[in-house]
Amino acid sequence: MNEKVMSAPGVQTAPATQAGPSAEFRETLRSYPTIYHLRECARRRLPGFAYDAGDGGVGADKGIQRNWNALDAVELMPKYGVTKGLPPTGVELFGHRYAAPIGIAPMGSPGIVWPHADEFLAQAAQKANVPYNLSTVSGMSIEEAAKHAPDVFWLQLYRFPRNEFAIGFDLARRAAAVGAKALVITLDVPVRTTRTREVLAGISSPFRFTPKMIMQALGSPSYCASFLKYGIPRFGNFGKYAGENVSLNEMSKFIQGESGGAFTWEDVARYRDVWKGPLIVKGIMHPEDAEKAVSVGCEGVQVSNHGGRQIEGLPATIDVLPGVAAAVNGRAKVLFDSGVRSGLDVVRAMALGADMVLAGKAFLWGLGAMGGDGPGHTIDLFIDEMRATLGQLGVRNFEEARRVPIRHNTAFRVS
Repeated sequence: MNEKVMSAPGVQTAPATQAGPSAEFRETLRSYPTIYHLRECARRRLPGFAYDAGDGGVGADKGIQRNWNALDAVELMPKYGVTKGLPPTGVELFGHRYAAPIGIAPMGSPGIVWPHADEFLAQAAQKANVPYNLSTVSGMSIEEAAKHAPDVFWLQLYRFPRNEFAIGFDLARRAAAVGAKALVITLDVPVRTTRTREVLAGISSPFRFTPKMIMQALGSPSYCASFLKYGIPRFGNFGKYAGENVSLNEMSKFIQGESGGAFTWEDVARYRDVWKGPLIVKGIMHPEDAEKAVSVGCEGVQVSNHGGRQIEGLPATIDVLPGVAAAVNGRAKVLFDSGVRSGLDVVRAMALGADMVLAGKAFLWGLGAMGGDGPGHTIDLFIDEMRATLGQLGVRNFEEARRVPIRHNTAFRVS
């Protein structure tokens, strides 16, 4: 059992409270009061293939369920008599003050779930002042992302080893040129795996409609209208390398030929030399990997099991978070993702050592339920629930949340 029980901090002057939820948010709350409701609405509203693309994982989805169950099992003990009003949710990370410790995780081809998804996600993040992490294989280019989210844009990077990492290094330089706030190197996709629900739904790379998918889409007028307006998602970042006029099939083959394999720590060190801004490695679960990331100069480690979308048999990320945070011991920022569905989940992760939390599926459910308005409402839900959780715990900020008594029976210890 990982349980920490500490006395409450001394009484201090409470910070100024933030403004409460807007009237527009409260009105939308009547239809979508939680992220769980967004998920259910997305299931009903989207074509089956689109819902499965955003909701599913690998195997029988047991890795996804393990993440959820482990987060649900973390208990926080309140202690009252200190707080007044709504606690603030703002946090500072890598020199930027964000409105809350929730960001949009990188997602490849979210346009399958909802056409034009990348732009909607970026715009919502910019408006709310929370991080937006663009996937290398998204439908939007680095330069477009910087236009939509100039203050909060990060770039996630897969491994492109051919020609001495020529494409990967150039992608990093392009991100630096447009002011990306961080570069996120993804370690946890060393091999390609089979995502069962996507296979059964007929989803392939490159994306193409099958007769079954067309019939499903015809049952969703809102999806069809968005698709007719924006079209099939393409890979926005690779025209420079593969050719601007190549077909989607040729582009997909080019990317598959250029990418793959596991990042070594020597690879990460080379990116450290190329990229001068904050460098994060994503997919950290073992404390020794966290130590290594710090030793090669990374400013951030992201605890992640890829949301259960690569392998089912890994520990839940919340269960390995305390060990990673202890190994880092303040020498780098600790980020967290996989299974985050509420503001309560965000506070749980922050209390166990995270400095920033990212979510993916929650934002896809928001898109599926509400279209382009969904990501903004999802962010509002996260922030509203964070404030309520902090207030109910009797703490005034996230730093005090780290000192609440916690019961975490499923914490994973590495001997």
